[in-house]
Amino acid sequence: MTELSEGHDDPFAHHLAALAVLDDRGTVVGWNQRAQELLGHPDAAVIGRPAFEVLVDPRDLPAVREAAAKCRRAGGWFGVLKVRHRDGRLVEMGIRAHALSRDDRVREWILAGALAVDVLEGQRDRALLDGLYRRCPIGLVIHGPDLRLLRVNRAIERFSGVPAADFRGLHTGEMLLPEDERKAVDRVRQVLETGRPLVYSEQFARLVQDPAREHVALVSSFRLEDPSGRILGVAEMIEDITERHRAQRRLALLDQAGSRIGTTLDVAETARELAEVMVPHLADHASVDLLQPVTRGEEPTSALSGPVVRLGACSVGAQQPGPPHPQGEPVEFGPDTPQAACLAEGRHVLEPVLPPDWFSPEGHQGTHAPDLGVHSLIVVPLAARGMVLGVMTLWRSRRPDPFEADDLTLAQELASRAAVAIDNARRFTQQQQTAFTLQSSLLPRAVADQSAVEVALRYLPASAGPGLGGDWFDVIPLSGARAALVVGDVVGRGIHAAATMGRLRTAVHTLASLDLEPDEVLSRLDDLVNLLAAEQEAAGERPVGEQVVGATCLYAVYDPVSGRCSVARAGHPPPVVTAPDGQVTTLDLPAGPPLGLGGLPFEAREIELAEGSLLCLYTNGLIGERRIDADTALNKLCAALTRPADALERTCQAVVDSLVPSRPSDDVALLIARTRMLPPDDVASWRLPLEPASAARARELTTAKLTEWGLEHLAFTTELIASELVTNVYRYASGPATLRLIRERSLVCEVSDTSHTSPHLRRARITDEGGRGLFLVAQMTERWGTRYTREGKTVWTEQPLTGTLP
Repeated sequence: MTELSEGHDDPFAHHLAALAVLDDRGTVVGWNQRAQELLGHPDAAVIGRPAFEVLVDPRDLPAVREAAAKCRRAGGWFGVLKVRHRDGRLVEMGIRAHALSRDDRVREWILAGALAVDVLEGQRDRALLDGLYRRCPIGLVIHGPDLRLLRVNRAIERFSGVPAADFRGLHTGEMLLPEDERKAVDRVRQVLETGRPLVYSEQFARLVQDPAREHVALVSSFRLEDPSGRILGVAEMIEDITERHRAQRRLALLDQAGSRIGTTLDVAETARELAEVMVPHLADHASVDLLQPVTRGEEPTSALSGPVVRLGACSVGAQQPGPPHPQGEPVEFGPDTPQAACLAEGRHVLEPVLPPDWFSPEGHQGTHAPDLGVHSLIVVPLAARGMVLGVMTLWRSRRPDPFEADDLTLAQELASRAAVAIDNARRFTQQQQTAFTLQSSLLPRAVADQSAVEVALRYLPASAGPGLGGDWFDVIPLSGARAALVVGDVVGRGIHAAATMGRLRTAVHTLASLDLEPDEVLSRLDDLVNLLAAEQEAAGERPVGEQVVGATCLYAVYDPVSGRCSVARAGHPPPVVTAPDGQVTTLDLPAGPPLGLGGLPFEAREIELAEGSLLCLYTNGLIGERRIDADTALNKLCAALTRPADALERTCQAVVDSLVPSRPSDDVALLIARTRMLPPDDVASWRLPLEPASAARARELTTAKLTEWGLEHLAFTTELIASELVTNVYRYASGPATLRLIRERSLVCEVSDTSHTSPHLRRARITDEGGRGLFLVAQMTERWGTRYTREGKTVWTEQPLTGTLP
């Protein structure tokens, strides 16, 4: 068996053990004080007497004789025996016996004894020490005070691949690379000098004989001292956690990827997020290249293998060169490159160690490497729903260890997750572009110059969200030089909202052509929204956020002749009015229900606007930003409109700068109109009695006024128009007629009466004596129509001006 050297805690040490000396016949010839303390026999009572007689119970004689026989044969013995105490009880003791030979060839036996419990404890300590050096899976290193290695256990052999004997006498850290050696020496010196132990200190270690492989160890260090306090060295317990560390790093990378990749529905941003997650945790350089159709939101064909666009690129270290192609630039992969094979076949490529000729001038592989220090490569496809969207390439140049199969598995998992996010972003981009194209085609591209108002418009789509919204605005010319100003917002987002917006805008144009009052227009729109919602519900189209549940709208009609404006709203924010003196007020209008609720009335309010006033119409996105409350936003809007004389485009931009963030969360539609008044000299009005001579009087008045305006070339047609319209009043209506001429961008001729009967254009037969008046009017005018008021109706015509106004 293995013996422990005598020490402070050795129960068989001379100052701790009970000692007895027997001659060759078994007679006690020596007895120490410790033996007397443990067994109670004074030396005088045992010396000279047979040990079997004094110390052994008769029942134990067979076992003792057998042990004595083994001792004689082997020259020594160790075991546990029961020894008789002076008071008769038996004391279980561990006995160690070996022979002593003197010069006179007299052989004696020395017996060292200790309580069995102490012996067993010593045996456990001995077994523990033996296990630490031979069987313990945790490494043990003993450093001397001079920082030289004294001893290592077999776990260090397995950890390093170096025999334990080769460590003896080496300097601390001598088998590590210089950078790791300095850290190891500093750690041991710190413990040696301070005496403070270090627990679970993480150490990255690369051995000189295997510099490409990085080990990770948990090191616990403590100082060794003898009983007198003399420093003997430093002991270190070293646990190899390389595989555990790599597994934890991979799990952490997966967790980080889950929270960082796909945070936006943007293809390029998702590609950049993927590249940034890979560096430096898995690779030193990473690039993400997507097929060009994917970047445009299109679906790639299965046979497509290029070209690609580099949307993500990242390299470790500020001084490290990145992938050679800048982000956003097209990349062409040669036919023999791993990337081309990956794109064409959808298979991964793992090159743990790149061959020396990989960077040869004749080859094409090296042209896509970030630098000539690259020694390991992974290429994985970005595939989702059976389509290859692009390719991710990972390189290692600074990190010495090559890519392994576990690294490839991790890269494939991350690429798979990212591909789903990229495909979602691609499909969103496609939907958004479709919705944007649809909405752009439905919104007015330009607004014709109006006599009634000068306008400035802004439409700002939201920077995020599932598609564009249903906001719209419009400026519609009406009869009598008037203009209708419209702003609306369809509930929901995406293609359905844009399509619904287009239908409502078309309906508003149709209703405006009928010259209906604003409250009547909103009532008709309300019916239309209810119809659309019913149709969609009947068709079973109820995806969240896409069904038509309502809309808001504000409709205003401004008359530049009277300076009056009639406004009604359906659940829409009220307009803001700025007087020419700069006073800003929010127009107090009945709110009205949003369109689509049905059954509730809308009310219009008529106000007077001085020339040069500003009328600001907007959608809720302008004042509904979450970063500020609505009242604060409304105050900021009013503050931006306090200078009505400024250029309208500048005022419009000032409102946007004041209220709209760089990335608005909702669509914003803004319409600012500056009112104009027609000069009194450009308007002429006469009241004609209901009598046959009124038609002739109308011709005279028309001719005189057109001569005054220098529009003699329009006198003949206008006389005929006025005469026919006044004649119709005389024949079919009641009450007096009002003739009005307006000179603006066209010549307007209006005849009003108190009847609500609508005139109809018809084709007269050859034998008919009448019925050709309105037909002639329609042929001689550019536009004509009828509008109704509470007092009656007005038939109006417009003729283009071909002369120059004086």
